[in-house]
Amino acid sequence: MPAERLLMRKIREILRLRWECRLSARQIARSLKVARSTVAEYVRRAREAGLSWPLPEELDETAIEQKLFPPLPFIPAQERPIPDWGEVHGELRRKGVTLFLLWQEYKARSPQGFQYSRFCGLYRQWAKKLDLSMRQEHKAGEKMFVDYCGQTVPVVDRGSGQTRPAQIFVAVLGASNYTFVEATWTQTMPDWVHSHVRAFEYFQGVSDLVILDYVPRNIIEVMCPTSLCGLDM
Repeated sequence: MPAERLLMRKIREILRLRWECRLSARQIARSLKVARSTVAEYVRRAREAGLSWPLPEELDETAIEQKLFPPLPFIPAQERPIPDWGEVHGELRRKGVTLFLLWQEYKARSPQGFQYSRFCGLYRQWAKKLDLSMRQEHKAGEKMFVDYCGQTVPVVDRGSGQTRPAQIFVAVLGASNYTFVEATWTQTMPDWVHSHVRAFEYFQGVSDLVILDYVPRNIIEVMCPTSLCGLDM
């Protein structure tokens, strides 16, 4: 579902540009200044609702909106399929895997399952019950954890329209989870070193230790969701 529901005028324009003008989702997103994923979502909803262009004249805006966003059937929580939280927890240890990605896979298997916010809340409740004997205690300023996010972010050149992937460097202070993030073109030594320098400048100090190739999973999940859209230069 789109993060923010658009005005009907803009929804009509998305459908017109897609079906009448045959523009791509990227072109429409750039023209209307919305996310490409939002364009794709509205087109998908319109197709599933059996709509086509031009929209039927007998349908007013309220009727069209009801077709695009039909009310969800009420399903008691106890009747919704429960994810295998142990499997979810294990998958989160893999590079690039986030709760959002796992929720998408869960909803694809179980369309009547929990929505994303409830899915995350239930997982965190489950995770709190795990054995915490290995929990690390960090002293302020002692450790800075550094890593690359794993996933890249597409950067679009406004002039040429060409896309180039950017690497995401993340540095996190162990005690506070205070975080520094920046994009660089490569993971080569010059970019790696300069990212550390800028991280120390951002934190206004140098930690006693720098722990390589490890950033807490919750930080990676927030900074590097799989649904990131391309950034314009």
